[in-house]
Amino acid sequence: MLLHVLEAKRVSASKVIDIGIADKSPLVLSGLRTLFATEPGFHVLVAASDGERFLDAVTRFPFEVGVIGWEMPFAGGREVLEALAGREGSPRIVVYSGTRDAAAPAEAMRLGAVGFVGKSEDPARLIEAVRAAAEGRMVFPLLDVREMMRDPLASLTPRERELLRALGSGKTNAELARQLGVSINTVKFHLRNLFDKLGARNRAQAVEIYIRRSA
Repeated sequence: MLLHVLEAKRVSASKVIDIGIADKSPLVLSGLRTLFATEPGFHVLVAASDGERFLDAVTRFPFEVGVIGWEMPFAGGREVLEALAGREGSPRIVVYSGTRDAAAPAEAMRLGAVGFVGKSEDPARLIEAVRAAAEGRMVFPLLDVREMMRDPLASLTPRERELLRALGSGKTNAELARQLGVSINTVKFHLRNLFDKLGARNRAQAVEIYIRRSA
């Protein structure tokens, strides 16, 4: 996997937006470099082929806006957003993805992204989203925010949903960790988040909420 530190001629120090990009596809990375190189006011500082290297770049090369894929090796979009949450000086993140997960835009928004653009959209939409992010504005497809507020399950990540479905089996944290292929600490982390989002005090209450909402 690769992390490239790139140099580009700046149009004007006061007007240029420094960008970091990350995507699993070399073709997409190349296309993004070309896209931003042909638009005035952008400087692609780093390009990473996975989420881990993007996070490493954040600590080493400060930039204003990150353009990342949703499905990437080692750390996908949700993991990157979770890692950046609350980190001082983090770039504003625009997710650029062709994912078929219809819940991805809402989840990206919940996790702190400031934009979500589909790869099937006109490239001008991505340019607009990055400019908006640099100005402190958000760009998302039309979302039913009222439904997100009414249904606590809508805020769950796919991993949290999987864990919630498994809770009814009565398995221990160790057994859940083996089933899901993660560590016990990861299970505990997801359980804490799960209970907070559902407003549940324990496993039994979380399962009750899940059954009632899924009926």
